[in-house]
Parts: sequence; C-alpha cells; structure tokens
Amino acid sequence: MKFEPTTIPDVVLIHPDVFGDERGFFMETYRAQKFGAAGLPLIFVQDNHSGSQRGALRGLHYQVKQAQGKVVRAVVGEIYDVAVDIRRWSPTFGRWVGYTLSAQNKAQLWVPPGFAHGFYVLSDWAEVIYKATDYYAPQYERSLLWNDPALGIPWPIPPGQAPTLSSKDAQGLPLAQAEVYDEEIR
Repeated sequence: MKFEPTTIPDVVLIHPDVFGDERGFFMETYRAQKFGAAGLPLIFVQDNHSGSQRGALRGLHYQVKQAQGKVVRAVVGEIYDVAVDIRRWSPTFGRWVGYTLSAQNKAQLWVPPGFAHGFYVLSDWAEVIYKATDYYAPQYERSLLWNDPALGIPWPIPPGQAPTLSSKDAQGLPLAQAEVYDEEIR
C-alpha cells in the first residue's frame, strides 16, 4: 500500500498494491499494521455501502458529535470524491480536496474526523464502500451546502445539468452558517 499525502496533509490518498493475472485481481484494502505505520486509525466500527446513479451528488455530510473518519472507495463505477476541512482551529479550515475514485483505479481516500464529505457519480452507476471510525448518529448529522460559492468546489457536473440531490442535501448550509468544529476532535 502507498499512502500519498494531499494538499491537506490530514487527508490521504491510498493506493493498494494490486496483484492481477488471467483470473482477475487481488488487493488488500485495509491492514491495521500498514494504516498504523502511516498514522491512520487502526479501529473502524462500521462499514457502509451505497449505490447511486449517474449525476447523484451525496453530501457534503458530517456529524457534529461522534465525528467519523472514513476510508472511501468506489467498487463499481466512478465518483468524484470531496473532503472539506471544517475544523475552525485548523490552518486548512474551509479548504477542500477532490479526487476521482473508481473501480478501475482502486484508489481510496482517508477523510479524517472534522471534515465534511461528499461525492458526485460520474459513471452510469457507482457503488461506494466506506469504513467509519464512529457510528452513524442521525441526530448529529449535518449537511454543508455542496455548491457554496465560498468553497468554490468545481464539481464535474456537465453544463446545463443539475445533480440529483436528497432534500436534506439540497438544504445544506453554507460554511459561514454551518455548525463546525470549534475544538480539536478527540
């Protein structure tokens, strides 16, 4: 496994070693020893799996309590995956990174606690699996506005098209009004 820091050092792009032959491929997507050596969490408490059609935008989600760190990967199709730093005390507060994750490139993204996370589906269908460091707690879930001009995320949405959003995501708050992390997350 290769762990590649991004322009926000706490967010890490993970490239598993992939071994292939005429039968297909094999790869490890998680190994505690390697994650620990890279400074990433060793314990995950929940695995999630979603399926979405082309043009769906999920996010930007976070939990104000029970903040979740996530290792995200696309196992079918292709997504544009985004992490936004919403830790007010962080030098990268309000900055974001985005990467294409796909079944083909097999890359994974570590999104630490304290970040809003979302993705846009580029393929006809995509399935996303992610490991979480804390449990889903709907009472603490919030949505950051996906198209907040203050963030300036250039989502790869074709001109003249609108993403498919849940009503919750359509009502996300801009960063200036959102509940964010004012203290370090433990």
